[in-house]
Amino acid sequence: MSLLSRLLIPAGLVAAVVAAFAFLQLESAALLSRDGLAQMAAYASGFMAPDLSPAHLQAIARGTLETLAMSAIGTLLAALFGLLLALPAAGRFGLLAQAASRLLLNALRAIPELVWAALMVLAAGLGPNAGTLALALHTAGVLGRLFAETLENTPPQPADALRLAGSGRIAAFCYGTLPSLWPQLVAYTLYRWENNIRMASVLGFVGAGGLGQMLYMSLSLFQEAQASTVILAMLAMVLAVDSLSAWARQRWVRG
Repeated sequence: MSLLSRLLIPAGLVAAVVAAFAFLQLESAALLSRDGLAQMAAYASGFMAPDLSPAHLQAIARGTLETLAMSAIGTLLAALFGLLLALPAAGRFGLLAQAASRLLLNALRAIPELVWAALMVLAAGLGPNAGTLALALHTAGVLGRLFAETLENTPPQPADALRLAGSGRIAAFCYGTLPSLWPQLVAYTLYRWENNIRMASVLGFVGAGGLGQMLYMSLSLFQEAQASTVILAMLAMVLAVDSLSAWARQRWVRG
């Protein structure tokens, strides 16, 4: 039986791969032919000489600022909304509020950012407003769940001591619970901002503004040189934001 299972599993994997190629009808022969490889090389060579004209660089600078603003505002709104939903999701306001808030958080994060962006484009029109709302809605579901789990694992003794001393619920939360939560909340928010920078660059493919929209337009018009410059700008922006986020976590969280 052991020998049979060792033979059946590889055979099943090979059969699954063959069936996938047959189902997708991939023309591997045409793709790897001399003409196919020559066409791909000619297309790739267009990306080797990026467009560095002043007008295009000015447009990229504007798109970069737009992408950064979308990600920053979307993450900030998500952190505030996620914290508001995390309080009932952690059971601070009863079982009914906990079930309703958890259901809402699951719904927000279950829908991908691109789907939210497509919906927000229909609701708010083309441009960065749709991208900002899409990032805020999805990220609120993610951060809200993370914040709720952090709240559940936070020791209640400091807040209970303040409540026994006569403090209100808001004061007990702000001075007894929030100080121990703050480093973890900041770390989660910064991490999601890094992700939102990358996603904000993609949301433009559905008309949500930023560098993604510029890249989509360049690729649609087969402007490889312009698209190459946009891709380089995306790479530089992501590296800069990663470095800034790492410095902020070292300064505010670990420090």
